[in-house]
Amino acid sequence: MTATVPIRRALISLSDKSGLEQLAAALGRAGVEIVSTGGTAAKLRELGASVRDISDLTGFPEMMDGRVKTLHPKVHGGLLAVRDNPDHVAAMDEHGIGAIDLVVVNLYPFEATVAKGAARDEIIENIDIGGPSMVRSAAKNHDHVAIVTDPADYAALVEQIERQGGTDLEFRRMLAAKAYARTAAYDSMIASWFAFADQRQAYPDTRFIVGKKAQELRYGENPHQKAALYLPMGPSTPGVAQARQVQGKELSYNNLNDANAALELAAEFRDGPPTVVIVKHANPCGVASGESLLDAWNDALACDSVSAFGGIVAVNRKLDGPTAEAICDIFTEVVVAPDADEAALAAFARKKNLRLLLTGSLPDPARGGQTVAVIAGGLLLQDRDNGTLASDMLKVVTRREPTEQELKDCLFAWTVAKHVKSNAIVYAKDGVTAGIGAGQMNRRDSARIAALKAREAAEKYGWAEPHTVGSAVASDAFFPFADGLLAAAEAGATAVIQPGGSIRDDEVIAAADEAGLAMLFTGMRHFRH
Repeated sequence: MTATVPIRRALISLSDKSGLEQLAAALGRAGVEIVSTGGTAAKLRELGASVRDISDLTGFPEMMDGRVKTLHPKVHGGLLAVRDNPDHVAAMDEHGIGAIDLVVVNLYPFEATVAKGAARDEIIENIDIGGPSMVRSAAKNHDHVAIVTDPADYAALVEQIERQGGTDLEFRRMLAAKAYARTAAYDSMIASWFAFADQRQAYPDTRFIVGKKAQELRYGENPHQKAALYLPMGPSTPGVAQARQVQGKELSYNNLNDANAALELAAEFRDGPPTVVIVKHANPCGVASGESLLDAWNDALACDSVSAFGGIVAVNRKLDGPTAEAICDIFTEVVVAPDADEAALAAFARKKNLRLLLTGSLPDPARGGQTVAVIAGGLLLQDRDNGTLASDMLKVVTRREPTEQELKDCLFAWTVAKHVKSNAIVYAKDGVTAGIGAGQMNRRDSARIAALKAREAAEKYGWAEPHTVGSAVASDAFFPFADGLLAAAEAGATAVIQPGGSIRDDEVIAAADEAGLAMLFTGMRHFRH
């Protein structure tokens, strides 16, 4: 084995022919014999390259609509032969097998065919067989063969050929690793299509999670942790990961995680009035709907202006200049919006470190899909929490029914509570969060913390009373005891929405009746750990 392998013969078979003209010209200048198949051979001839048909190499015609063309010993023998093994060399001589030094292949567009909604027969026809076989053969024998599966590597290949007449071992090893990653991803997407789309299996026996690295991040949750962002290679919902970053520093792991939490909650209101979400450490600390984004921003900020410092802001519509100016009045890490007008862009431009992400649209909060959590020794997968309330799911369990405004506030608080870490308590009044209690080990403390934040806001802004007075309160899970509900009543809440289902529901309902509260059961909980 030699470190540098001269390229005398190349086999090219491409679905994506971008960059082919420059590659063919470079191979021609180097005197490389080009062997090719079907449409690629025709394209090469169109470009003026000298091409040998694969059927001429194998002595066998392409057949069965091109399904059988490269699956032949004269192809795979030329790829797999170990050039410094005497037995392999003898076999090549005996059977007239010539060495192939370079393979340039990309595969049938299976992913794109699925994505465009093609019929099953067309999808099956776009499962490549010969291509992956050549890729794997060439990659296995990378000591002697270079395998290129990505047009982005053409320039480096040409540079090696022009500088040293062939490829070096380090380059071939890199190409081989990339080639196996490509075939693994390709096969996993085919297997996933069969499992999910064809066989309708939500949780198949074997599950693949495939992603392509978009960028390495500065660090993870903490500076001593490394991190990277990966994008799904199959069908996916566009979100923060695909957003256009207009300005600001490089996004961190925490930035992306928090921005996603903010966007997911803002998306719940995508068909509603102007809404602003402020998130800190993946928990909303203020949410408001209003007549304008500026009104919503002011109300959301007032809920917990202390936590909003250094937070993430998401909105459900195009950002305007006045709202952007107001956001710039405090330190904000990231702003996420479907779009922004020129005045908003100008306002943010004065804050060089602020990251502005434009998503173009908002994800569908009712979409399907699964979430993944890593535990020691395994993966936990579950359906996305896309549960929504229908009117027939709501059950009034107290003597007093909620007023129309209390019902609206209950539903608003319930929507926000879905995105708050458990145990979650959310007070809301007139489409604005009045207090949020998150992540406590018991529900009573969450209720008290949320009420405390409301009292602090009233003191800061000089309100006559906290906005929890006359509010609705949402609990993401049932009240196991009446103490959490009574804490909400002490804060001034007049209506309650919760899943119900506790063995002490009767005690909780009796406490609500005694306090004069209206209470709704949803029959659905929203734990978020």
